[in-house]
Amino acid sequence: MAHLAVMTRILRPLVVVLALLLTAQVAHAACQVEYKAKRDKPFELFYNVTTVDAPCSAAEGALRAQLARQGLTLLKIMSKKEK
Repeated sequence: MAHLAVMTRILRPLVVVLALLLTAQVAHAACQVEYKAKRDKPFELFYNVTTVDAPCSAAEGALRAQLARQGLTLLKIMSKKEK
């Protein structure tokens, strides 16, 4: 029983540190996105590379919102790369 208490005292801080490190990694996830977009009035086509503050799995939604604030519509994502 004493060994279990010692192991618990040793492992608990390690688990907390590991959880904090993983949370920090997820919180700072960013994705570099190469994309094509358009604006309708006046009609313009855009090609650009930008970084969105989201993991690549959620980059399309984040990019659509970012472009919409600029009056643009996403046409196609050409590539994504974790930063």
